[in-house]
Amino acid sequence: MSNLDKYYINGEWVVPLSKTKMNVINPANEDSIGEIILANELDVNLAVAAAKSAFSSFSQTSKEERLKLLKALLEISKKRLPELAKVISLEMGAPMTMSLELQADAAVGHLEGYIEALINQQEREKLSNGDVQVREPVGICGLITPWNWPVNQIALKALPALAAGCTCILKPSEFTPLSSVMYSEMIHDAGFPPGVFNMIQGDGPLAGATLSKHPDIGMMSFTGSTRAGSSVSKDSANSIKRVALELGGKSPNIVFADCDLEERISGSIEECYINTGQSCDAPTRLLVERSCYKEVLKIAKRVGEAVKVGDPAQEGNHLGPLVSDIQFGRVQAMIEKGIKEGAKLLVGGLGKPDGFDEGYWVRPTIFADANNKMAIAQEEIFGPVLTIIPFDSEEEAIEIANDTPYGLAAYVQSGDLNRAERVAQKLRVGMVHINGGGFNYGSPFGGYKQSGNGREGGIIGIEDFQEVKTLHYPE
Repeated sequence: MSNLDKYYINGEWVVPLSKTKMNVINPANEDSIGEIILANELDVNLAVAAAKSAFSSFSQTSKEERLKLLKALLEISKKRLPELAKVISLEMGAPMTMSLELQADAAVGHLEGYIEALINQQEREKLSNGDVQVREPVGICGLITPWNWPVNQIALKALPALAAGCTCILKPSEFTPLSSVMYSEMIHDAGFPPGVFNMIQGDGPLAGATLSKHPDIGMMSFTGSTRAGSSVSKDSANSIKRVALELGGKSPNIVFADCDLEERISGSIEECYINTGQSCDAPTRLLVERSCYKEVLKIAKRVGEAVKVGDPAQEGNHLGPLVSDIQFGRVQAMIEKGIKEGAKLLVGGLGKPDGFDEGYWVRPTIFADANNKMAIAQEEIFGPVLTIIPFDSEEEAIEIANDTPYGLAAYVQSGDLNRAERVAQKLRVGMVHINGGGFNYGSPFGGYKQSGNGREGGIIGIEDFQEVKTLHYPE
């Protein structure tokens, strides 16, 4: 990829001032894909200056002008979807089928959702008291995105910023730079003015912190770990900039005996293992009503043992590797901790699958007979590891589900929809999936507690990048 070692600043691909290199690794075989340059403070300042210069004009564009640019990007995104899927698969190990249908598809799905939301949004509204409320772009935005859903998160941040009339600087994860380069090329080809969108490569402690602290940045939007989100908030505090955070999760999946156990347990394990378990909203705690607990364990063991890992370059319903050696070490440590805590190892365990010596491969793992005080039930593992916990009553299930620092998503499986909704209302989370209901483009995504603040997607996602101004007229 010709622009991998460059940054996109002020409408051009430029050579970084920094000389600090980082090797980009294919997680399936540990081969080198190429090198990126990690930005220093001067690189960040140049990108911010370009965004600042462009803001005065782009912030005054009409909704129609911005819609024209977004629709041009939509056509380009549709054409380049297969290419996008290939680079995502290469850089983070998502199998090709999943990479095309879920990972890359987000570039189109979220864009369609934001276009519809922008069309429907009223930027000027007369209040019942006679005043006029208007919505305006929040300013220059710093966008920090993770490696696990690289294009999905770029789309969820860059698109609403551009739709709102903001200018922005994207700092993607240094582990998945290829997709960000391609996405920047797409934005350029769509005709966005120079400086409106800028992209640098870099790490969190230097590039990310410099963005967060920069006095010209009006908003930081961050997706990643709760620990890193806390750092972004602290770095942003001195300049009182807006901070939107989408952080970790330990999502409960409550299974009542009256659901279709075969269907819902199979679906729940598949949902937990999507993206090799590297999803913040993955249903990693399976809370099971005790009256069907033994049957659920039988189904879980059979389904879990049938899960295959395989070459991410190939199509199919298999799992790919974890993204890095760092993530591999973290997941192995958590599996070891679960064993030491006394949970029953139902499927998988420590080490790599047979025949996968090179790359960051893990064995899909299921723990049973756990309790919610164990580390494997409280800490985000970010790998294909499921923890099964029994419960005796609806009240206990809700108590266990809410007994976590996180509040991103929850899942409820029940043949009684009244009960499912009753339980959903008592769960302290931002999203509840009932009987396999999936997330739809255009709906708000985000959570409670240490899972973050703000929402991404749809009208609410655009509103996160807007200020509200009130016009007061004489009576």
